[in-house]
Amino acid sequence: MAKCIVTGGSGFIGSHVVDALKDSGHDVTVLDHRVQPHRSDVGFEDVDLLDAPSMLATTRGADYVFHLAAVSNVNHAFKYPVYSTALNVMGTTNVLEAARQNGVKRVVLASTVWVYNGAPATLDAADESVPFHLNGAGHIYTSTKMACEMLCHNYQTLYQVPFTVLRYGIPYGPRMREELLIPIFLRKALNGEPLTIAGKGDQFRKFVYVRDLADAHVLAMAESGANQIFNIEGNQTVTVLEVAEGIRSRVGDHVKIEFTPARPGDFGGREVSNAKAKAILGWEPRSGFEGGLDRTVDWFREKWGFAARPAEQLRRAKIRTV
Repeated sequence: MAKCIVTGGSGFIGSHVVDALKDSGHDVTVLDHRVQPHRSDVGFEDVDLLDAPSMLATTRGADYVFHLAAVSNVNHAFKYPVYSTALNVMGTTNVLEAARQNGVKRVVLASTVWVYNGAPATLDAADESVPFHLNGAGHIYTSTKMACEMLCHNYQTLYQVPFTVLRYGIPYGPRMREELLIPIFLRKALNGEPLTIAGKGDQFRKFVYVRDLADAHVLAMAESGANQIFNIEGNQTVTVLEVAEGIRSRVGDHVKIEFTPARPGDFGGREVSNAKAKAILGWEPRSGFEGGLDRTVDWFREKWGFAARPAEQLRRAKIRTV
């Protein structure tokens, strides 16, 4: 059993990482700011990432620090670039410095496949070894994550602080933040509003179900994961338009889809390989998008008090009989 700290452990992904660590028998403490964890059998410290002395104190004695806390909403990063850069970059520096002073065995950093915006466009599929063009990052959020990854390398080279970087695909599932794509579309559809898509809707993601993603954190604790970068990416390519159509099929054909101008700096999508995570960690996604979307929609329907329509129940029954 290891003593694990999860920064941002009260958030969407962090809460599932907490579940995965607890299910594996580890001792877990959540570091978050003002928001309590979703379960009562873990420790909790109300800490601001920018408070370096508190970060040092609350990570003392930890074996692993899973650093997920950040401004992760790209729209917020666009609107508040100074704060987002401070929290993401200086917050990560404070985590790494606390790990250095406390002799933490490993810092596991949550990064993103958005960093591949800066990779050469000629590649068929980007893997963890590809170089980045700095002028291709395209977004404040992307640049902060690239900087955080570089800091991990710096702290390992200069101070021998071990790290693992997990570049997340686009996660989805129960407890998603309601300002993310799937809940936004679902709430609009349930309320009879049109689903608006920026651009043509051909931006694609390889969505990864959140519990699959969380399980990768446990596997990354292996010695083979030290000082490595892994793409924790889904297998199934799904466009934004296909997400909208998937929501419409679960709510009703009366739901309209409308198109708006493209969003500045948006991640259009890249083919990203998850082969390294499979080869070294033995990780691969287990949930298909359709099944994961069903579980996500069910969770939000229950949370918001919307019962499934008969047409949706019939569609599910037909899927189960195939």
